[in-house]
Amino acid sequence: MKLASHNLSTRDQIRASTDQKAFANFLIKTRSFTSTSPCTKLNARRLGSKAVPNRLFSKQTLVPRCSSVTSQLESQSYQVFSGSPTPLGPSKNGSAVNFALYAKHASGVQLCLFDRDHQHLQSIQLETSSHKTGDVWHVQVEGLPGIDICYGYRVSGSGGWETGLRWDSSRVLLDPYAPLVSGRRFFGKRDSIENFQNQIGSQFLGTYDFESAPFDWGTDDARTPLHMKDLVIYEMPVRSFTASSTSGVPDHLRGTFLGVAEKADYFAQLGVNAVELLPVFEWDELEFQRNKNPRDHMVNIWGYSHINFFAPMSRFAASGAGPVAAAREFKQMVKRLHESGVEVLLDVVYNHTVESDDKDPYLVSFRGIDNKTYYMTDTSQHTQLINWSGCGNTINANNPVVTQLIVDSLVHWVTEYHVDGFRFDLASCLCRDEKGHPMAVPPLIRTISKHPILSKVKLIAEPWDLGLFQVGSFPNWDIWAEWNGKYRDDVRRFIKGDAGMKGAFATRLSGSADLYQTNQRRPYHSVNFVIAHDGFSLYDLVSYNGKHNDANGEGNRDGTNDNFSWNCGAEGNTGDAGVMALRGRQMRNYMLALMLSQGTPMIVMGDELAVTHQGNNNWYGHDNGMTQLDWSPLKDETSMHAGFHRFMSGIISFRKSHPAVGVENFLNSSDIVWHENDWANEESRFLAFTIKGKGGPDIYAAFNSHSYKVDVGLPPAPSGKKWCRVVDTNLPAPRDFTEGGNNGVDSKYGIEAHSSIMLIAKDA
Repeated sequence: MKLASHNLSTRDQIRASTDQKAFANFLIKTRSFTSTSPCTKLNARRLGSKAVPNRLFSKQTLVPRCSSVTSQLESQSYQVFSGSPTPLGPSKNGSAVNFALYAKHASGVQLCLFDRDHQHLQSIQLETSSHKTGDVWHVQVEGLPGIDICYGYRVSGSGGWETGLRWDSSRVLLDPYAPLVSGRRFFGKRDSIENFQNQIGSQFLGTYDFESAPFDWGTDDARTPLHMKDLVIYEMPVRSFTASSTSGVPDHLRGTFLGVAEKADYFAQLGVNAVELLPVFEWDELEFQRNKNPRDHMVNIWGYSHINFFAPMSRFAASGAGPVAAAREFKQMVKRLHESGVEVLLDVVYNHTVESDDKDPYLVSFRGIDNKTYYMTDTSQHTQLINWSGCGNTINANNPVVTQLIVDSLVHWVTEYHVDGFRFDLASCLCRDEKGHPMAVPPLIRTISKHPILSKVKLIAEPWDLGLFQVGSFPNWDIWAEWNGKYRDDVRRFIKGDAGMKGAFATRLSGSADLYQTNQRRPYHSVNFVIAHDGFSLYDLVSYNGKHNDANGEGNRDGTNDNFSWNCGAEGNTGDAGVMALRGRQMRNYMLALMLSQGTPMIVMGDELAVTHQGNNNWYGHDNGMTQLDWSPLKDETSMHAGFHRFMSGIISFRKSHPAVGVENFLNSSDIVWHENDWANEESRFLAFTIKGKGGPDIYAAFNSHSYKVDVGLPPAPSGKKWCRVVDTNLPAPRDFTEGGNNGVDSKYGIEAHSSIMLIAKDA
């Protein structure tokens, strides 16, 4: 289903497609409206009494009419009515806009209206007698413009700290269901609207667009999704991808959705067919600058601190054009990527929000509307917000209200924005009850898994949080894939030369059957990666023994210490040619292992160009040359970076064109031959195997993680065939990768220290 706009009937259709039983139990308590229901009193100078013609309203929505109150707003007359409790958020109903907010524990709600520049226009106090149904507060405004209006809520209630509620009626709060968010205009640059009411931090208001023409998706609806087993995923932050002047993208498009669209052909040329975008929901990139602290020089470029689950990041619009443009340009990006054969996956953060903890609270939305509903709390302790996310709060995801919010958000991104799937950050947080206890059958995960729309898209879990590690055991209903953290660690340890890792390395190469061969799960449910955004880049993995995060302002205490890295003989930058050659071999070893492994491979932005973050393994807060992709090496074909880019493109292409790699079912003894008879030898750091062709050529590969050369006798090639070299990571570019294989190799092959080879069987 595709959404043309946020109209009432379409949103009701989407809501009807979800599991309604739990939602109905808490959301709607039937109430009969009559024509005598009181209308809202406006605290504003009356500017006229122009009558508004009678209109027919939806049969499902009885809206009592207010006959006496009118005001002037943007040169239009408008009147206020009780409105409807569904759908949540703003919705268009004829010439009226309906607003509905879930706030179970609130005793007072005020709708605040602003123009596009955040200048206050009007406040409407909602009365419990006429503007509340069950736990939902609602109001309908007749004649309100369908665009360029911003809004928020002041919410008040009873009870203090001990109740777990956090009231502050002085703050204008963002609607959790706002389809668009209006904040500052340019990324990382404060502007005048941030002085709103002298509040600390920024002012984010909801907005909407009921006037723009439906987006023209062309033939996108008829596009056939790629199978999970065929994906090669490229993880990337939107801004960092094109923010550098070296990107060649026009100035006004750098760091934006359209900047990514400009580079659509780059993905196709590299060979990746899915981009996994780091968070694109609205967030406050200047959150660390709200007060004096060790991180107040930082700008959040990763975005793992959402303030809303529906709105595209408004500062990713070109030329500071704002939220309406951001939504349109996001769609243009998706359409352009799809035209290039590239799917779009979103990294979504439903485990916590920007609102932090009670020590340093940032009151933006959920906390001030209904803290106990939206967050896990324990009122028996002083620090009441439960923190399994490591960011100060944890979303109460299995509360029926919050479950519905998350499901509605996901459906919105699939239907309105045509995204192809999601990677769920710290997904184990979504498997806990309201007190943080693990749940065997978490309602949210089950609802997503059974949903008629969401069950058909790619679903990838990061299967851990601060206290729950579920790699291989995430509740999956046979359709969820997982980030395979064990793959990352085992492959890193074998390639760098740790003892006793040969068996684990073989298990990871062959699809991690020990983790995923249960029920109807498949090898492609393992998302294999050596590098992710959260950690060292590939180049830094082979250049640093320890993290170097001093620029983050936390005394190098942040970021993981478990890197399983090796600097190859020198820490960081070096002019030693031998060390640099070894680093090049190691990078190629890692990527060859990744592309030969059964499962779904993922690489990270810039690793194909051997980028460095100067040893910083937690580079979330730097919007500069440390993190912005440097495209200039591509202009020098003789550079190490360009040579590695060629190698990466070659092995990705090899993987995609050979049916023996990326198979649908787990391998058995007829599919792979391990050339090994001493698995128990913990000092062995050498592994060789042959994968049968499955309609393509047989593949022989060997990995030598010893510090010395190993001479091996190759197994006989199939009848009428000979072994031909495709990869030898010891050879310099461009000989390290030979497309289609060379003319043949001898029956004995010398595999140099810390290097690997890949051969294919070709006609003799």
